Amino acid sequence: MTTFVLVHGAMHGGWCWRGVQRRLAQRGHDVYRPTLTGQGDRRSGLSPDLSVETHVTDLEDLLWFEDLVDVHLVLHSYAGILAGALAERAEERLASVVYLGAFVTEPGQSLLDVEPSEVAERYRRQVAEEGDGWFLPSSDAFLEQWGIEDAALRAWVGPRLTDFPFRCQIEPIEFDPGPLGRLRKVYVAHTDPPLPSLGRFADAARAAGWETHELPYGHDMMLAAPEATADLLETIAFGTSC
Repeated sequence: MTTFVLVHGAMHGGWCWRGVQRRLAQRGHDVYRPTLTGQGDRRSGLSPDLSVETHVTDLEDLLWFEDLVDVHLVLHSYAGILAGALAERAEERLASVVYLGAFVTEPGQSLLDVEPSEVAERYRRQVAEEGDGWFLPSSDAFLEQWGIEDAALRAWVGPRLTDFPFRCQIEPIEFDPGPLGRLRKVYVAHTDPPLPSLGRFADAARAAGWETHELPYGHDMMLAAPEATADLLETIAFGTSC
C-alpha cells in the first residue's frame, strides 16, 4: 500500500481529486485529498489575510495529525509553489514530490514572479477591477484557459471554482532548498492542450535530471482523465517507467 496526498491548485478544492482518489483507494492505497483554507468546501475561510504560509501549514498539519510517512506528495498547478517550504518542515515524511502540471519556484520567488509577464499583468488588472483588490475572481474563462472542453465536465466544474486570494500569488516563498533538493522529484507535463505558462518548468525539470512524464490531456487532467492520472501516479509511486 502506498500513501498519496493529492493537493489541488488555485480555485479548486479536494473535490477535484474525487475520481483519482476512488481509483487509487480501490487498488489499496491510502489517499488524502485536503482542501486548502479558503478554497472549495473551506471557502468560508476566504479572506485577505490568507497566505502561502497558511496553505503550507494546512499541509504540515495534515501530515502531522495523520502521522503520515513515506508520502507521495502530488502538487497540482499553484500547489507546486508550496513544495520547498513544506519539504523544509516535513522532509522526513515525504517519499517524493510530484509536480503535476505545477509551478516551480526558487527561494524568494512568488507565483506571479514565475508567470509570464502578460499573464501576471492580466491577473493584477482583474484583481484590481473585479476582486476588490484582494482576490482573483473565478469565472468560466478559466475553463477555457485550462482546456476543459467536455460540456458535462464544464457544467460540473464551473460552479465549484472558488475566488483565489491575491496574496497567495504575490507573496514570496522563503525556504531552505536543501530538503527539497534531497527528495525525489517528478514533473508531469500535460500536452493536449499544454498551458504556455508551464512549459519552461517541464524543460527545466528535464535539464535538471528529474524523472519526467507526460499526459495527453489539459491542465485539469485529474478531472478529464482520472483513470489515466491514477495509473500514472501509481506507476510513479512504484518507481517504474512508463
